[in-house]
Amino acid sequence: MARMGGRCQCKEKSTDAFVRYKNLEPALCLELKKIVEAMKSPGKGILAVDESPATLDKKFQEMDITSTESIRRDYRQMLLSTDKTRLNKCISSVILHHETVYQKTSDDVEFIEFVRQKNLIPGVKVDKGLVNLFGTDNETTTQGLDELQERCIQYKKDGCHFTKWRCTFSISDSQPSYLAMLTNANVLARYASISQSARLVPIIEPEILNQGEHGINRSRQVHEEMLSILFRTLNEHRVYLEGIILKPSMVLAGLDHARYCKPQIIAESTVSALQRTVPAAVPMIAFLSGGQTDEETTLNLNAINQYEAVKPWTLTFCFGRALQVCCIEFFELT
Repeated sequence: MARMGGRCQCKEKSTDAFVRYKNLEPALCLELKKIVEAMKSPGKGILAVDESPATLDKKFQEMDITSTESIRRDYRQMLLSTDKTRLNKCISSVILHHETVYQKTSDDVEFIEFVRQKNLIPGVKVDKGLVNLFGTDNETTTQGLDELQERCIQYKKDGCHFTKWRCTFSISDSQPSYLAMLTNANVLARYASISQSARLVPIIEPEILNQGEHGINRSRQVHEEMLSILFRTLNEHRVYLEGIILKPSMVLAGLDHARYCKPQIIAESTVSALQRTVPAAVPMIAFLSGGQTDEETTLNLNAINQYEAVKPWTLTFCFGRALQVCCIEFFELT
């Protein structure tokens, strides 16, 4: 503190938002913010076509289609060949699987370039799937942190601008355990910081499954506890919050009680849980569909956006199945 001219003046500390992110350069933070701004264009959401080959194999087997790399390529190419004007009206960006990133279309165009030609921002799923979490009752964590930085650097060079990582939680009287929530929060935070260091915006997906007999109040309690732990951990890892996208579940009752929950109740529970846990610095929340039908996800997302409350984030969607049902049925007929 210095005294000048009879007045007490304090040395001003910088209020620059970048000060606390000593692991990130200001230019990098600005780049992350610009990517998020482009992804959260008004009225648009994110299309997730990042299913693993094994997941698509199961879908195709149900339709008596032999799954091959070229068949998976053709399906995703068809999905993204929607009329450009209509596609751009609703979709800002696309999450791809590693396989798709390095494929070419039937016209010999690199898939990343094909996505860019549609005026869409390409991204990639970087986690390597769920594994059992020892010390818990069949709870899971997600693998893939080994060599993640090297992979992210390469994805950025190859044209991707964001990444996605998913952890899951089940609800019961005793789950999710504190160990599962804390472990997965640290995994998500490590992933996010690594992704940002490679100039890629991390989509953080802590999916709370709606399988079970729990009511919506129990679901909201779990969402609030899990998100509180997650954001405390993200701050401890110095993750730049203005440069992330949160991809949570809507607050839903278990499947046995879902029919009793109207969209307005889901909206109130979801928004209140977010208000209590998600900082206003987070620019965008893109909900996953979480096993709901395309109609249910549309009605519930609309109710969330119509719900009158303070909502400092852009609220939109990051759907996979809810946007693909009609397309996969059409693909079966072709």
